[in-house]
Amino acid sequence: MLMPSEKRTSVLKRAASKKEMGVLSALILLCVFLAITSPYFLKITNIFNVLRQFSVFGILAVGQAFIIITAGIDLSVGSMIGFTACSAALLAARGAPWPVVILVTCLAGALAGGVNGFFVNVVKLNPFIATMGVGSVVRGTTLLLTDGMPVSFDSEIGWLGNGYIGPVPVQVIIMVLVMAIGYIISIKTQIGRNIYAVGNNARAAQLSGVNVGRVKYFAYISTGVLASICGMVLAGNLMNADPSLGQGYEMDIIAAVVIGGVSLSGGEGSTLGVFLGAALMGVLRNGFTLLSISAYWQIVTIGIVILLAVSTDSIRKLGRKA
Repeated sequence: MLMPSEKRTSVLKRAASKKEMGVLSALILLCVFLAITSPYFLKITNIFNVLRQFSVFGILAVGQAFIIITAGIDLSVGSMIGFTACSAALLAARGAPWPVVILVTCLAGALAGGVNGFFVNVVKLNPFIATMGVGSVVRGTTLLLTDGMPVSFDSEIGWLGNGYIGPVPVQVIIMVLVMAIGYIISIKTQIGRNIYAVGNNARAAQLSGVNVGRVKYFAYISTGVLASICGMVLAGNLMNADPSLGQGYEMDIIAAVVIGGVSLSGGEGSTLGVFLGAALMGVLRNGFTLLSISAYWQIVTIGIVILLAVSTDSIRKLGRKA
């Protein structure tokens, strides 16, 4: 029988072995470095600014994590952000009540996610190809709806992007709620357990009675809904929706997910890791700004971080097989 001190040691060892601990350690070290090198980093205004900057990535990373855990990927999320942002702006500009705007925009995101699910489940396309194609169609549809021009609006829906509850930005609260719901789904529900089962071995999961198609539809539709929420948040920031909104977000979101410990081969990952990955990305970008480092170096550094995260995961898997 383990003594209390031995039990504590065992718990600490298990915690330290988790991939999330590596991300957390890197995040803490980066924060300490920036606190020393910049007098502005620890100011409350800057902290909320960092939270605002990575809130959209944090929200979308939850849905992307579900998809990647099922051994899929979604390259259409950036296009869906632009599409839903412009859809919400067009509805608001025409005087639609804000509850209608939210409902219709979320339904539009769910539909786009469902189309991804259809091509992956029914047509059996590779998720990379399917979502890239759907993303192109969605981006083109956005340009057709807006004639390629930004859409301004004046509606209560803007509160999602520019509102505050006390000193806390609404979009940060939305991120925390989404993260909490994502955690509950992944840990406490049957669909969450099925997501991991499908990612580990889809054939074995199907033989065990898991509806693999339904699980994948859930992942892609959830991501579509989250993309619509992000679209409304980004449009609300400036009360204006540009058709190019969300362009290039796919790589940042996938980076946050991979850095957070979600395996690209599926079956592994956690909502806590995804949050830490998104936070690390946000702090890293903020640090470049505070230290007046060229934006070009941001792109280089994020690419290096992605390569390190994927390489570490690959090396760890090879070690297990050995």
